[in-house]
Amino acid sequence: MNAADGQKIAMRGAGYYSANTAGAKNVIDKVGDLVVKAVAKMPRLADGLPFAIADFGAADGGTSMDMMRRLVGAIREAEPERAISITYTDLPHNDFSTLFRLSQGLLGTSTEVPLAETPGLYIFGSGTSFYRQILPDNSLSFGFSATAMHWISKRPCMIADHVQAVGATNVEREQFRAQALRDWETVLLARARELRSGGRLALANFCVDEAGRYLGHTTGIDMFDTFARLWRDLLRAGRISETEYVNATFQQFYKTPEEFGAPFRDPASSVSQAGLRMETMFTIVTPCPYAEAFRSHHDAEAFAKAYVPTLRSWSETVFANALDSSRSAHDRSAIVDELYGAYEAEVARAPEGHRMDYVHCVTEIVKL
Repeated sequence: MNAADGQKIAMRGAGYYSANTAGAKNVIDKVGDLVVKAVAKMPRLADGLPFAIADFGAADGGTSMDMMRRLVGAIREAEPERAISITYTDLPHNDFSTLFRLSQGLLGTSTEVPLAETPGLYIFGSGTSFYRQILPDNSLSFGFSATAMHWISKRPCMIADHVQAVGATNVEREQFRAQALRDWETVLLARARELRSGGRLALANFCVDEAGRYLGHTTGIDMFDTFARLWRDLLRAGRISETEYVNATFQQFYKTPEEFGAPFRDPASSVSQAGLRMETMFTIVTPCPYAEAFRSHHDAEAFAKAYVPTLRSWSETVFANALDSSRSAHDRSAIVDELYGAYEAEVARAPEGHRMDYVHCVTEIVKL
């Protein structure tokens, strides 16, 4: 996922990401049933082979930790003596230190035995983009990814007057779509090489669903429109330059279910020829937990203070990296704080309609 234009993509570190993305964890927990059922369909491995799991785009690992416990438990229930490995993958500048501390029980408040203390379970990290092959040919038993593959491999253009492809012009959006479709094929072909025969993928990717909904655009206020307007306000106030305004182009694209399924419907496609088949595809909307809590407590200020950090956990580096490198670190930090401070003030002032519902396309894929 390394950007050709040099954009550094990273979730906020030091445990901030998983601590402030309850919604992302809720999505993974919902997909957990599909994961357990998928494992039950898999052919038994030959004796002596490990059951190899990979979490692609894992960030700090906190949001998928409970699901991994379920997955390991399902494997062990069927095969108590089977060795299991989990390879957590993300970009080189990912916060792997927090990931390993969470798995070792050195961070967080879980009362359960740390995942890393499971007998016969081996945990690894790979600082490699999922746009490349990460594991050896025919070695992966089960691959998982959630809320990660909307990050495309490069920005095909800059978006002149918005921050994300959902608000781009038609010409700009089509360039992002073409890049995203090429990238989807690249991701699938890399996984096809890694997977054993009978191996499976369970993926939960952001999408534009059948009703036109997407992350932060389900009812009421559009989250990306709000980002674009507040970033534009900083331009009008002279706090950022026109170049810095345009540079805050998210390296993302949300595909439709139709686009996710296209490579599998064509028997002549490279994905079909590589032996991959899509068994399951459906869309889900996971309610924003902070907006749902606000419906009970009605404290607008508390809602704003809880809600905006979840936006910041995955978006901050986009805005920070858009700023000119000649600026001092203090200046860059102050500008980014102004952006999220303005967002928080707006939510506290008029909370109704602000919500970051998650909209995902869930797919289960098998290699023949």
